[in-house]
Amino acid sequence: MNGLDEILVQALRETFQMVWVSALLTAAGGLLLGVLLILTGRGGLLPCLPVNRVLGLVVNVGRSLPFIILMVAILPFTRMVVGTTIGTTAAIVPLTVGAIPFYARLAETSLREVDPAVVSAARAMGASRWQIVRKVLLREAMPGLVAGLTITVITLVGYSAMAGAVGGGGLGDLAIRYGYQRFETDVMIACVVVLVVLVQLVQMLGDLLVRRLSHRQP
Repeated sequence: MNGLDEILVQALRETFQMVWVSALLTAAGGLLLGVLLILTGRGGLLPCLPVNRVLGLVVNVGRSLPFIILMVAILPFTRMVVGTTIGTTAAIVPLTVGAIPFYARLAETSLREVDPAVVSAARAMGASRWQIVRKVLLREAMPGLVAGLTITVITLVGYSAMAGAVGGGGLGDLAIRYGYQRFETDVMIACVVVLVVLVQLVQMLGDLLVRRLSHRQP
């Protein structure tokens, strides 16, 4: 393995770490926030418009900030959480903070598309709120939730490349330090190719899961 291969593999490993950890945290946080938006909205299982408006405001503000600005703005929070503002671990914090509102809105949209008649039938049969959320809303919306998560992971790949601009590591950092600052075109091309392949693989896997989940729907 030559020098370029070694640094490329290391950068790819760092990108994987940033993306999969932040994707897991985003899936959990974004789904929870999306469910709360549905439950507290008008006609929801736990209608509370003040709470719904606050949650909606948080999501809208989070989605409106460009990632590079968000990453710099929450540097004190990042330092408080992980003890540093540089490196792969530090980059996971702004990646997660930036992606949760994005996925929350996608999750809310998927959950809102569930047929209200199905929810009404479950309520008429005496199902609890938790049972309706778990066995009706999440189950019926699963293909859309997976499709939204696929889009979010691809967005995280792009975010992780931008994180390299401020010392986040990964392919973005490699492309800037070698491809741009040292004018090593082969490194830049290699980073672009790897990112394109990575995004294509994520999209293919997401599409496969969506098709399988859709076929399982009654």
